[in-house]
Amino acid sequence: MAPRNNPTARQVRLGTELRRMREQAGMKASEAARLLGVSPMQMSHMETARLGVGKERLRTLAAQYGCADAAYVDALVAMTGRRGPEWWQKFRNSVPPEALDLAALEWYAKSIQGLQTVHVPGLLQTTAYTRALFSYLSPGTMPADLDAEVEFRKRRRAVLERDDPPPYSAIIHEAALRVLVGDRDVAREQLNALLEQSEQPGVTIRVVPFSAERFAGMGYSMLYATGPVPQLDTVQIDHVHGSVFLDTEEQLAHYRDRWRTVERSALGPGETRNVIHRVAREL
Repeated sequence: MAPRNNPTARQVRLGTELRRMREQAGMKASEAARLLGVSPMQMSHMETARLGVGKERLRTLAAQYGCADAAYVDALVAMTGRRGPEWWQKFRNSVPPEALDLAALEWYAKSIQGLQTVHVPGLLQTTAYTRALFSYLSPGTMPADLDAEVEFRKRRRAVLERDDPPPYSAIIHEAALRVLVGDRDVAREQLNALLEQSEQPGVTIRVVPFSAERFAGMGYSMLYATGPVPQLDTVQIDHVHGSVFLDTEEQLAHYRDRWRTVERSALGPGETRNVIHRVAREL
């Protein structure tokens, strides 16, 4: 099988976990390759996601490394293949690869926590809000490309509308509610949508008001996706050139602490709805 040229973030994560298991076992890659009956190059390709790993081979590697965490191994086995048709693959030639990776991260997450201080989180955006946002950020985008970006973000919201949606918690700064990304009609529609979404089972929306004291997190944004086991949690953050996915133990601990810090400044769900109503009235 020819090596992959562009592995997905999910495939890269599986390879990363294989390498971590090997390193925790204190085993060199050449030794692991010999025990598995593959070449050192094949082992390297598996750990960098350039080659896939089947379920049987993964369990063999886990046993070889002495990993006794059955839940962790089972979770890795579940990552070796697709669970069914993945809707985001239809957009492979229409949106950036990191957008596809984000959709996959959300879809397979056991729960999602999102923090935004400037924009409404993507999973909560209305179509008009998304269109206004992308139109501003990329004014030279061709109409067909803009339509694809807007449709893709609309499809991402399906994760919260399926039969078994992951619990979703969003913390939004009041600034994001007041910034007129589009015109006032777009803003009102977005605020009303937030009110409706806040009533959905499994969805929690909280606002950090301007009046919150000792809040210095205006530059923060993040999405924290929990995996089937804690070792497979992932943080996604945006930067000027796209998305970054973080998954080391130290990084995950840092962003869990960041979430707890910001959470202390956020209003409860009921008070949050009052703030959204007030902002809508003031438009």
